[in-house]
Formats: sequence, C-alpha cells, structure tokens
Amino acid sequence: MTAQNATPDATPDASAAQGAGTSRSGSRFGLPRIVVILVGLAAALAVLYGTQQLQNLVGPMFMALNLVLAVSPLQSFLVRHKVPKIVAAVITLLVVLAILVILIGALIWAIAVLVQTLPQYSGDFQNLYNQAVNWLASVGITIEQLENQVKTIDPNSIVSVLTGVLSNLQGVLSLAALIVITIFFLMMDSLSFADRLKRAGKYHPGLVNALRSFGEGVRRYWGVTTVFGLIVAVFDVVALAIMGVPLALVWGILSFITNYIPNIGFVIGLIPPALIALVAMGPTQALVVVVLYSVINFVIQSVIQPKFTGESVGVTPFVTFLSLGVWAWALGPLGALLALPATLLVKAVLIDADPKARWVNALIASNPKTADAPVHQETTRETLSQLTDDVRHATSRHRDEEHSKQGHGKPDPGKQDPGSTATAPTGDEARPGPAEESDPGSEQR
Repeated sequence: MTAQNATPDATPDASAAQGAGTSRSGSRFGLPRIVVILVGLAAALAVLYGTQQLQNLVGPMFMALNLVLAVSPLQSFLVRHKVPKIVAAVITLLVVLAILVILIGALIWAIAVLVQTLPQYSGDFQNLYNQAVNWLASVGITIEQLENQVKTIDPNSIVSVLTGVLSNLQGVLSLAALIVITIFFLMMDSLSFADRLKRAGKYHPGLVNALRSFGEGVRRYWGVTTVFGLIVAVFDVVALAIMGVPLALVWGILSFITNYIPNIGFVIGLIPPALIALVAMGPTQALVVVVLYSVINFVIQSVIQPKFTGESVGVTPFVTFLSLGVWAWALGPLGALLALPATLLVKAVLIDADPKARWVNALIASNPKTADAPVHQETTRETLSQLTDDVRHATSRHRDEEHSKQGHGKPDPGKQDPGSTATAPTGDEARPGPAEESDPGSEQR
C-alpha cells in the first residue's frame, strides 16, 4: 500500500490518540470529578495554611513586589530616555523607599497624635457610655443585664490599644526592613527581567502573557487607588475642618490608608471621626459626618474611580469581599491591603494562563466576556504544530505497519529454499521504490 493510501487511514488513529489524551486530561487520569475537586480544595487549604504560618515572610515580600510593580513605569520611562539601566534602577529604588518612608512616617505620626489627644475626651466617652446605658434601660434592658455584658468595657481601652501599637515599633521596623531588603533584590533582578520574560514566553506564552496582564492590572490598580485615595482624603479633611471636627488631618490619613482595603475600608475610616464628632459636638454633627463621608466616597469611589480603574480589579464584588477575609487570615494585617493583588495573581496563574480553565472567568471576573477571550496567537501556533507532529508520527507508524504486513504476507521472489543461504537485502533493495515514496505534503494530508 502506498503512502498516499495510508494517510487517510492514519488520520483516525491520530485523532483517536488525541482524543484519548484529551479524555485522560479531562478526567484527571481517570479520577472521578468529585475526587479532583476535593483534592484541589485540600491542596488550596494546605497552601493557605502554609502561607498563614509564614505570613511574616510572605506578606512583606509580596508587598515589596507590589511596590516594585507599581513604580516600574518610572524605570521603563528612564530606560527609554537613554538613562543607563543601573541608574534607572537606583532612581526607582529611591522613589520606592521614599514612598515607604512617607507612608510609615504618616501612620506613626497619626497614632502618636491620637495617643496624646484622646485622653482629653475620656470623660466625654464615659458620659456617652452612661447615656447609652440609660437609654437601653429605658427600652426594657435592665442595667444589671447590660452590666453583665459590658462590664469589661473601658472607655480608656482605646488609648491603651493605641499606646501598645505605638510602643511595638520593633515589629513595625522589622516588617519595614524586610520590605526594603526585598525591594533591593527585586530591583537588581529588574535589570534583566524583561529579557527573562521574553525567553520564557517562547516556551509558555500563555503563562507569560497572564503574568504580564497581572502586572499591568496591579500597576493600574495601585496607581488609580492611590490617586483617588488622595482625592477622597483631601475632601474628607476639608469637610471635617470646616465642621470643626477635632483631628481632621489624622482622619484624612486614616481615610487614605483604609482606601486600599476593599469593601470595608470606607467603614473603618468613617467610624473614628464619627465617634469623635459625636463626643465632642453632639449627635447632629456626627450624623453630618456620616452623610458627608458617604456622599464623598460614593461619588468618587463608586461612580468616578471605576471609569479609570477599568478591569484592573478583575473580579466581582463578592469575590473581592471573600478574598479580603481569606487573605487577611493568611497574610495578617497586610492581607487586607494585598487582598485584591493576591487574588489577581492566583487568577492569572490558575485561570488566565490556562485556556481550558478560562471559562471560570464567566463566574468570577468583573467582565464575564473575558471567558470568551481567544487563545493567544503563539499558543494557537504551538498547538497546531504539536497536532501536526502527532499526525506525522501516526502516519509514519501506520506506513511502517503496512510495510511490515506486506513483508510477512507476500512471498519474496528472491527467497531461496531452506537449505540455501539467504541473501540479505542491500541498502538499495531495502529503500522504498518510487511508487512508495510520496511528496513532502502527503504525510500532512
């Protein structure tokens, strides 16, 4: 049988082999789907538990990675303008360190001011507490019942907590030192990181493109969140200063920092200034503070900011809220700030990099159309090349089998009787004849 006749017969074998491979991958080597799901959940829990045990190491390092990604456009800008790579890396490193010093310094200053100022309102907090007790008693809750529930509450405990936080500078400095060291080494790696990604993209283009999309999304997320956090903080400070609420600048810093915490950051930033307004100025002013904060944050963060953020957040509000709890448990306090970037990283590696898993975006992505995104061109070319090689190998194997059958099924004209010496075929005799040779494209057909 010629190669032209063998090719059509070989194609079903190749398709069957490919289908078998797909079946094996789809069933996860024959395991039932429920077993695959349970094993996957167990592995995820094990990874999260390990991360939680190493949160003092993983959290600062991931924070450093986010800071480097956030300022990487500056390094690229300097390199494009003929600045030597090492000089651009040093300048970018100094900018990151300056940002880190400003944030930590502002936070320490705000806590110090609170520690010095809040004791002045301890009597007002006590009066507010007594008024609350009397009001609850008037609606049917006896003082004895209430005291049994809240007898451990001390209005001065807020000051004690803040004092403990301020005195625990050793942990803060250790955290900052680890972040700085990690940033230094990341900036050293950034000198050749673009070339490394380019080379890795030749072998795994889908994964590399997903990581690049993650980097772009993280940069946009941090940049837009920082800009609009500053805008919200300025409006809050101005509104509180006009109303005469004490510590307006401190509450502005708190509003800026909590702006990075998704979903509940607004509430965390609202409660302290509302309480101070209630104690120092009365319930009417406290209600005005709540209304002003709500209007400012809703207009800027819910209406304007999403138009600039685009799809950098990448997940639905429920997934965002769920990720906040998961990463706050796994990474500690830094997990509240890094919840969205950490979720985007997991999504990029496990979902966006795998075309077969991209359908999950229809359920969790902020834009469900990303589930229909086409496979990258390089990935398609690599897949087609692999399929072509499989067909070529199957065709060659089928042709060899046909030749073997011909050798066993037909008598050899040159075959001698058993008593004579058999003559081995020469190289020319063993080579297929003109009728058996095919043009180069016949194997692919």
